[in-house]
Amino acid sequence: MIRVVDIFAGAGGLSTGLAAAGAEIVLGVERDRDACESFAKAHPAAKVMETDVASVVFRNWRQDIDVLVGGPPCQPWSTGGKRLGTKDRRDGWLGFFRALDGLHPAAFLAENVPGFERHPRFGELVAEMQRLGYSVSAQVVDAADYGVPQHRRRLFIVGMRETGQQDQGFVFPGPTHGPGREQPWRAAGEVIGPEPFGAPNTSTVTYARHPDIRPSPYDGHLWNGGGRPIDLSKPAPTVLASMGGNKTPWVDTLGVAPEYHAHLAAGGAPRSGQVPGARRITVEEAALFQSFPLGTWSAGSRSSRYRQVGNAVPPLLAEAIGRALLAQLA
Repeated sequence: MIRVVDIFAGAGGLSTGLAAAGAEIVLGVERDRDACESFAKAHPAAKVMETDVASVVFRNWRQDIDVLVGGPPCQPWSTGGKRLGTKDRRDGWLGFFRALDGLHPAAFLAENVPGFERHPRFGELVAEMQRLGYSVSAQVVDAADYGVPQHRRRLFIVGMRETGQQDQGFVFPGPTHGPGREQPWRAAGEVIGPEPFGAPNTSTVTYARHPDIRPSPYDGHLWNGGGRPIDLSKPAPTVLASMGGNKTPWVDTLGVAPEYHAHLAAGGAPRSGQVPGARRITVEEAALFQSFPLGTWSAGSRSSRYRQVGNAVPPLLAEAIGRALLAQLA
């Protein structure tokens, strides 16, 4: 069995997918207490270290590990942030390389925001990975293309240790879902419905004072806050770590969104007050959009649980990439 160390592990979405693919999760390293508790619940046989990656002596684990995985904090490179890069204290790549050098595993898998591949820093990191003896492959993938009921584009970087017998590097698995493929994209309505699943989120949805209309009723800013209505006939939009209040997506139980969009497009006046029939998605529903197994437990306050879910790698996506990785390692 392929043995895995997961750093910057969060609540363990990446490890959940790899375990489903057949890997053994040996160690999880994460400094957030709630996320550590969630990870430990999901992976009871693994050792969990609640600490910063910089404090771990990875060389002590070298003989026990085949694969290093992790998602170095992506805020320094995200298009939704200030993009401070190496000047941002949250840049986790130094810690990732420290683990890679200490463990010297047969392979590694790193996950990050898709915009990172366009940054000059990306080329520098790949060159350093190659210097350490790895053949490196990188690709941006959409989780919806692998059976996750959510559009979520992420960059995966996979390195295979060069042995002299292997010269092409990792080959990413082909998409299985979407137009023209084996199966259609999974719609949000396949995993949630009008009635809430889990503890209800009482944050209300109100009409925006100055609506910004777009071609689709599910785009634009017709409502206050960052959370937008979900079209249950399509994959959900990307769920974010900032969910919890008015940045939480919502279910339009009365079909207000298309009706109001048509009203505005016809020249109607903006409305005010609370949107009838609108309800925010729960933590449990956000976890289903991420493809966590039904009944997955998470620790902490509601905002902490939303953050853990929104930061996670969708397990189904991790499983698809993990199966390819384990097969190619074998």
